[in-house]
Amino acid sequence: MDIRKVGVVGAGQMGNGIAHVFALAGYDVLLNDISRDSLDKAVALIGRNMDRQVSREKITAAEKDAAMARISTTLTLADLGPSDLIIEAATERETVKQAIFEDLLPHLKPETILTSNTSSISITRLASRTDRPEKFMGFHFMNPVPVMQLVELIRGIATDEPTYKTLLKVVESLGKTAASAEDFPAFIVNRILMPMINEAVYTLYEGVGSVKSIDESLKLGANHPMGPLELADFIGLDTCLAIMNVLHEGLADTKYRPCPLLVKYVEAGWLGRKTQRGFYDYRGDVPVPTR
Repeated sequence: MDIRKVGVVGAGQMGNGIAHVFALAGYDVLLNDISRDSLDKAVALIGRNMDRQVSREKITAAEKDAAMARISTTLTLADLGPSDLIIEAATERETVKQAIFEDLLPHLKPETILTSNTSSISITRLASRTDRPEKFMGFHFMNPVPVMQLVELIRGIATDEPTYKTLLKVVESLGKTAASAEDFPAFIVNRILMPMINEAVYTLYEGVGSVKSIDESLKLGANHPMGPLELADFIGLDTCLAIMNVLHEGLADTKYRPCPLLVKYVEAGWLGRKTQRGFYDYRGDVPVPTR
């Protein structure tokens, strides 16, 4: 199938990044959200991020202008009906995602491919609630989308080969690399990454090391570009907890039990960078460890 029109549901951190890369790759993008303010902020942020790419000579000013002209926005989910491909990038809650797909179904073309940018939720289960499980896949971008090279392609139990091949070509057209994953809790990246972050929180919880010493140890001792607690703040502690819960419930193994300290931070509303406080306090000029 020839993909030309792409609908993106959700104008948050992931949605605006997805719209950014698709528009630059020549696709017409329709970005949807329930908030006009979120849509306006997303388009402004995409513009600023593309300006940064222009200043670094990654793209030209003409390419930026052409890409921005390909992005349009809507508050009405039904407007995404004529899309060839729809990418759901809403909050990481299954009930929310299911409701979006149910609302979309009456408006879609028979050949439209549905995908979810979920980082952990069962693709098979999401697909089963639609009228096209064979045309449904996980399409998991990494954050920040314009920078990160990987896209996880996750097949549900019913996903057919033409859908997979079509999305493989789409990933290539974006200049990114696809990693194919089977539909098990948290797929590949988060199946490995989140338990490491959770273990770093346990290391803090048990007093083995401070926030600073844990992050420095992994940066300098394992050559990680960012410490695990710093990375957790960047991802969002609520997202980290949600993925650990999916792993714990889906695999029924105590090694995936979320650290009580991670739960406590989320209960406090200290979710990381997006709330200005997490394992670091970001309210000053320099991030300060909170523990």
